Amino acid sequence: MVAECQLQIVSRCLPRGVSPMQEPVHPSALASVWSRLNNTPIVRGEGSYLFDEQGNRYLDFTCGIGVTSTGHCHPKVVSAVQEQASELLFGQMNCVLPKITQHYADMLQAHTPATIETFFFANSGAEAVEGAIKLAKVATGRTNVISFDGGFHGRTSMTMALTASKSIYRSGFQPLPSGVFVAPFPNAFRYGWETERAVKFCLKELARLLKTQTTPGETAAMIVEPVLGEGGFVPAPDAFLVGLRRICDETGILLILDEIQSGFGRTGRMWAHQRSGIVPDIMTMAKGIASGLPMSAFGASQALMSKFPPGSHGGTYGGGSAVAMAAALATLEVIEEENLVQNAARMGEHLLQGLQLRMSGYPHTVDIRHAGLMIGMEFDRDGQPDSETTRQVQAECLSRGLMLLVCGTGGNVIRWNPPLNVSFEELDDALQIFGRAIETVSGAG
Repeated sequence: MVAECQLQIVSRCLPRGVSPMQEPVHPSALASVWSRLNNTPIVRGEGSYLFDEQGNRYLDFTCGIGVTSTGHCHPKVVSAVQEQASELLFGQMNCVLPKITQHYADMLQAHTPATIETFFFANSGAEAVEGAIKLAKVATGRTNVISFDGGFHGRTSMTMALTASKSIYRSGFQPLPSGVFVAPFPNAFRYGWETERAVKFCLKELARLLKTQTTPGETAAMIVEPVLGEGGFVPAPDAFLVGLRRICDETGILLILDEIQSGFGRTGRMWAHQRSGIVPDIMTMAKGIASGLPMSAFGASQALMSKFPPGSHGGTYGGGSAVAMAAALATLEVIEEENLVQNAARMGEHLLQGLQLRMSGYPHTVDIRHAGLMIGMEFDRDGQPDSETTRQVQAECLSRGLMLLVCGTGGNVIRWNPPLNVSFEELDDALQIFGRAIETVSGAG
């Protein structure tokens, strides 16, 4: 547990009124393009915690944006990496076939939907999305792609074109690749509607888009996050995903599910889309795949993946890092052995109830939505995004030793992203810190 004295130590190490996220950043060899929650150098991680140079402890509920899902430095993952590093670091996939890569692909296949039989491995989520789009285009012979408002799919040129969560990800880099059309996403809170009405509206508008901007005959794929990530941690309603699957089946458009942030147990299911009963044609995966080592994948049926002419897609490091494969294999084993999917569902409910209790008397509108341990809290004041309060709460939490990230188009959503093996005690510590932060910011504390 985060002891009271520990929280005081975190606060005392900072100048009065200054949180780690506000500390001046001195010129260095690091590019200034990185924005950062905490500028205090971190030297060690263990489980749900990070430690800085002074030994101060932070409860890390960012998970590196959903990456360290088994916690920092899980012993089994560390051991697998160390053992593999002594045997084979790298085997380039165009030159050789690392045995562990084949083994991991077989293991991953056992954990994915029946339609996902074969995989291409890469380094980042954006690479996985790029590969998925290329596959969809070559497999269908069609040129266009539909993405959805609020979605985030990466920072390369193609994935920026697909992204519609915040203007900063695109501003200054346009024009971007053409042939991308953005359809509305059923964010019921944003529209001020009931979920059913939002779903019907968005499916109707999607049908209209297919008649006015890109016909089915020229549309290769639709790509959607089952839970919006950067767009505000908004779960896609089951009826919406079912509607997309139906339209794709009727038109021959391929359905790509971007499970980069929502996959590997994050939402209390192995894959977020499973709650809806649908299956994807192509699925992208990353973040929690290897407990912190750079790795990603996209998968499809053997028939679909065979549409790639040999040599038409590749990459120097994809699939060749035996160390990343070892980490990914160990991560799958930890998820299974420690029942982390079930733990995410159970802990998610506990965290949700605790947040609802602490916000019950808050004077302004807060929408709390969740899927397992993927919880978003949207702050709204007088019908407008309340980004100022959101940032203040985030800063207060950080000054007390709790790391949380902000997302959403308006910068007004606090996202809760703890490791999947988080404990009740750690959640209760975080809730206590959060409650004090809310009291301070609202003037009640």
